[in-house]
Amino acid sequence: MTRSVALILAGGVGNRMHMAIPKQFTEVDGLSVLQYTMMAFQRHRLIDAVYVVAAPKWHMAVREQAAMAGISKLNGVATSGATSMGSLMSGIAYIAENENDETVVLVHDAVRPLLPQETISSNIAVCLSRGNAITAIESQESFMLTEQRHEDGDTSHTRSSNDFLLREAVLRAQTPHTFRLHELKAMRREADERGIDDAQSLFVLACRLGHTPLYAAQGSTLNFKLTVPTDIDVFRAIVHEFGPLGREDR
Repeated sequence: MTRSVALILAGGVGNRMHMAIPKQFTEVDGLSVLQYTMMAFQRHRLIDAVYVVAAPKWHMAVREQAAMAGISKLNGVATSGATSMGSLMSGIAYIAENENDETVVLVHDAVRPLLPQETISSNIAVCLSRGNAITAIESQESFMLTEQRHEDGDTSHTRSSNDFLLREAVLRAQTPHTFRLHELKAMRREADERGIDDAQSLFVLACRLGHTPLYAAQGSTLNFKLTVPTDIDVFRAIVHEFGPLGREDR
């Protein structure tokens, strides 16, 4: 039977949070964000193993937190890279040493802690039937297209748009992004050969490398990314109201 494993990317530093520690290690009601994320995969009956990518100084913390949360499926901690793509490449290489080429790998952001069980199921099913899966949800808004960018990340200046995308024409990509291990290894090799080291996500990398078409798996509004401090507040409110697994507790 085909194995399915999770690759959780927890190497970020969380600059936009302005916090003393990375946001994935921030505690909410006695558990770190990473623990909530690991618990989602631990619960799912089709997930055989969990791998985490983290900075070396956090490796011990990952293992300790996994033990405290009863994460028996943790199978290893890989060392993060200097960028999110570097961490992804490191994680793929680590899994390649432990899994066979047909293994289904769900690559997920550590800071999406309210991952529904049905989203995991959808990713595995779509990948097995179509070859890959990108978690996505329909947009509730249309999009303004702008070419103005700020090298320093400053978005305080007024931005303008001359074009748009209707909401019916787009899906909002989330994670997991799910592929067979052999395809992840191929993308890793091709990215290295072409000198691509700045892809924002596995989804973007697959598009740039031409590993398409990509197929949508069922996403959820609960599966939001903790990016700014107010996101932590929203996450805390959901946990307080519905418990550590969000609305799935009800």
